[in-house]
Amino acid sequence: MKLERVKENPILKPKKENWWESEAVFNPGVTLFKGKILLLYRAIGEHLHYISRFGLAESGDGIHFERKSKSPILMGEKPWEMGAIEDPRITKIGEDYYISYVCLEIPPRFKSSSDYKRKIFPRTALTKTRDFKNFERLGIITPPGADDRDVVIFPRKIKGKYLMFHRPYNWVGKEYGVKKPSIWLAESKDLIHWGNHRVFLEPRENEIKVGAGAPPVETGFGWIFVYHRVEEKPEKCYKAGLMILDKENPEKILADFYPVLTPETDYEKEGDISNVVFPTGALIKDGKLFVYYGGGDKVCCLASIKLEEIKKSLKKP
Repeated sequence: MKLERVKENPILKPKKENWWESEAVFNPGVTLFKGKILLLYRAIGEHLHYISRFGLAESGDGIHFERKSKSPILMGEKPWEMGAIEDPRITKIGEDYYISYVCLEIPPRFKSSSDYKRKIFPRTALTKTRDFKNFERLGIITPPGADDRDVVIFPRKIKGKYLMFHRPYNWVGKEYGVKKPSIWLAESKDLIHWGNHRVFLEPRENEIKVGAGAPPVETGFGWIFVYHRVEEKPEKCYKAGLMILDKENPEKILADFYPVLTPETDYEKEGDISNVVFPTGALIKDGKLFVYYGGGDKVCCLASIKLEEIKKSLKKP
């Protein structure tokens, strides 16, 4: 089973005349909003400090996007995010749109090994909005002392609790029961305080790490969970996979299709980082699963697959 790229790829490229997104636009979160598809994307305006900000684009068909602002819609303001904000993922719960995003206290290019020892490393924060104009920062949601990225939140409670996947990079070793950075599952009553962390998925032998991609999408046959693996050989490479999880027990994997998307095109094999497809958003439109991803840490892209094809694949041994 494979995702099919749209012929319009890349669907969003850097815009030279806008200082804050002149070098790269990638890793977008996506959601439906008032009949439109919104793309909240990560943008880079220079390579020296590599500070990320967020831009917003809108589409009627999910393929052709128009930018909504000439300036960033979100940028670092709080002490924990003054260095950069990165990789937004969007989950709608009730009337609110929750955005989980990586935050840095200092710019990426200024980081050093001593910063890591002082525990100045990436964490994940949460903000919410109802109109994508006004945003309420809710603060850091990942555990203290965790170098934590790839946080995605389920769009409803399951057995009375919210669930999230996250990838604490430094939770490795005998103390944690895993040898490499893995996907963990956690639960919460209020979306802010998370506990009962347990390992969900570990990397394979030839992989450096594994991480969540897009927030899970609910269907009649289960949760569709798009994720990524980072293979080490013959060269470092980010590939996407797709799982079907049980609706009331997401720890139960009903099917795992990997890879469903592999770097093949010029805009995926060449960029600020080579050989990268990095999924960060997914939704259902016109009977298809639309998966939005970053190509080469440089551009925003789209690939899709018919839901019926996924259902048929579930019936195979």
